[in-house]
Amino acid sequence: MVSITFIQPDGAAQTVQATVGDSVMQTALNNNVEGIFAECGGAMMCATCHCYIDDEWAEKTGDKSDGEDDMLDCAETEVTDASRLTCQIKVTDALDGMVVRLPSELA
Repeated sequence: MVSITFIQPDGAAQTVQATVGDSVMQTALNNNVEGIFAECGGAMMCATCHCYIDDEWAEKTGDKSDGEDDMLDCAETEVTDASRLTCQIKVTDALDGMVVRLPSELA
């Protein structure tokens, strides 16, 4: 299992166990992580699983998928260079210990 820590906008942290091959979004849903809504179920048709990935983990999460930046443009929260959609990040052993920061609800 891979440990991933989700950090809420208020600083509260929740560390969960993830299964290799699942998406970070599915991991969040499986563990009732607040702030990941995943309204489209991971089909990259919304941006309700938006998160921020620290620079130290960016390379390990892989490149953004085609269309991910376009969908992030639809996010209701602030988009930065660290923005990703959790539905597009697959859990690998290399992500063990990764920190995922969640945006505040209001941009």
